[in-house]
Amino acid sequence: MWKGVIPAVTTKFDGNDNLDHAEMTRCFDYQMEAGCDGLIVCGSLGEGSMLSREEKIAVLKTAKASTGNKPTLMTINEAATRDACSMAQAAAKAGADGLMVVPSPIYHTDHRETVATLRSVAEASDLPIMIYSNRVAYRVDVTPQVMLELADDKRFVAVKESSDDIRRTTEIINLLGDRYDVFTGVDNLGYEALSVGAIGWVAGLVVAFPKETVAIYRLMQAGRNAEALEIYRWFRPLLDLDVSTYLVQNIKLAEQIELNSNDRCRAPRLPLVGARREQVEKIIRDAIACRPALPVL
Repeated sequence: MWKGVIPAVTTKFDGNDNLDHAEMTRCFDYQMEAGCDGLIVCGSLGEGSMLSREEKIAVLKTAKASTGNKPTLMTINEAATRDACSMAQAAAKAGADGLMVVPSPIYHTDHRETVATLRSVAEASDLPIMIYSNRVAYRVDVTPQVMLELADDKRFVAVKESSDDIRRTTEIINLLGDRYDVFTGVDNLGYEALSVGAIGWVAGLVVAFPKETVAIYRLMQAGRNAEALEIYRWFRPLLDLDVSTYLVQNIKLAEQIELNSNDRCRAPRLPLVGARREQVEKIIRDAIACRPALPVL
């Protein structure tokens, strides 16, 4: 149902900490013009846990205006299942094409609770769902066995695999075949996951470097893996910025440098300063200075 490069976009704020829809539209349009295959809003990179319900819906509508006939997904990451269901219903009413669901970002659910939460959100929204499996950040491991238990519900269509274990992609495919569309959700495992069967990439650094991200994906789909690997090796220092406590600040700084955007965050996050900022800026500027020419796709 879904495939390709789907950015997990950042949320833009103005100088008064209000949503900056004009800047989001500019950035979202840039993703789509570069060949991305949809957008996912209000996730970890989108500072979803810092946004009000009304702000999330507003961001969704802005993104949907940019995606055209490609999918716009809302991230569901509420702590309580009843709130997750309510948010899912609101997203459906606002026109979301699907949901990316985090089972529980605060309480660490067990197998039974994880299944129950995901089923409840599916029932509430009746939208297609991408299961977000991220045991590193959220301490809840949506295992292949959980996916097997949910496979009887056709609303569960995809998995964002972010366990940080490259073996997991093969384990899902071995157990479930093509039942789920498997996306890689770890930027610096993008090439590896695509090479063993993932059909999509929920990406982070794509928001600053969409052309390179799309090129890697399309080259691999065309069997031109050596060309994709050359770009990926250049990209790796940038992709490592996604795997960090400071991923939001890192990636917004990349947008500022590459796209002339801004790196405003919602407190308690603050833009990078001092030695940390200098280090990240150097990674970004060094990469830009030696970026590879992209082949014809």
